[in-house]
Amino acid sequence: MFAMTATRKLAFALAILAASVAIEPVSSTAQAASEIVAVVNKTPITSSDVAKRAAFLRLQRQKADTKTAREQLIEETMKRQEIARVRMSVSTEDVDKAFARFAASNKMTPQQLTQILGQAGVGADHFKAYIAVQMSWPRLVNARYGGNRGRMSSQELVTRMMENKQKPVTTEYFLQQIIFVVPESKRNAIINKRKAEAEASRSKFPGCEQSKQFAATMRDVSVRNLGRVMAPELPEDWKPLIEKASGNTTGTRITERGVEFLAICNQRQVSDDLAAEMVFRAEDIGKQERGEGNANEKKYLDDLRSKAQIDIR
Repeated sequence: MFAMTATRKLAFALAILAASVAIEPVSSTAQAASEIVAVVNKTPITSSDVAKRAAFLRLQRQKADTKTAREQLIEETMKRQEIARVRMSVSTEDVDKAFARFAASNKMTPQQLTQILGQAGVGADHFKAYIAVQMSWPRLVNARYGGNRGRMSSQELVTRMMENKQKPVTTEYFLQQIIFVVPESKRNAIINKRKAEAEASRSKFPGCEQSKQFAATMRDVSVRNLGRVMAPELPEDWKPLIEKASGNTTGTRITERGVEFLAICNQRQVSDDLAAEMVFRAEDIGKQERGEGNANEKKYLDDLRSKAQIDIR
């Protein structure tokens, strides 16, 4: 099954739009020769890094002195090291997509956003590194404090339901993934043709019970059973297509595998304990992404800091 991704709505949209109109020149500090200003568990933080973070803070209209920028980077470095240790980082593709979505939400192309960030003294790489941590960190916090193997305990679940006064209701989907495979070596040559084939096949889709026989009538088409998927588990890239689907298939998407659409075998409203847990966990992740309810995050960071070797120079 495809993995759920956690994205963050970044708070400086209006500020960066204003910056695109008139950006102050990069300071001489950012252009000066870089030197190491701190070391976190053998990972150096340079004066260049600090200058970029200070410029980044200015775009957000936040306090942007050297000490604040350095402290943010120390904290971010600890998070990044922990993300790497437990192997829960989002992919480069996920980060690039988030970067592109952010650009689009501000009516820019990724290239225009890259140019603006460069002119502001931040740089696209610095911003993307920030995005990666912001997307990955809530997963760690949720996995660590979300109960046994990421599940809520019975007591936690009952407590939350009592607080809500009623059991949450969500939509349960049974899905199949229909993949029109495109080899990487032929991607540029045939991707548009395969997309047209996938779109045409949707109107003829006979239903999930006959999907494999249907796929067998076409060339290089595979079917994956995704099984039961709750609405809070839907990945961001597929969620709008599923919610807007008319009939038993979604629109198509171009992915690293080729061209895909999802078949909705069945859907229904459910309010069992598993559904309640999924809703509560989605709410908790949302709060973490918005910087709310961060007691567990603080606890996690305090633990990392207590074990870290931090040398400020």
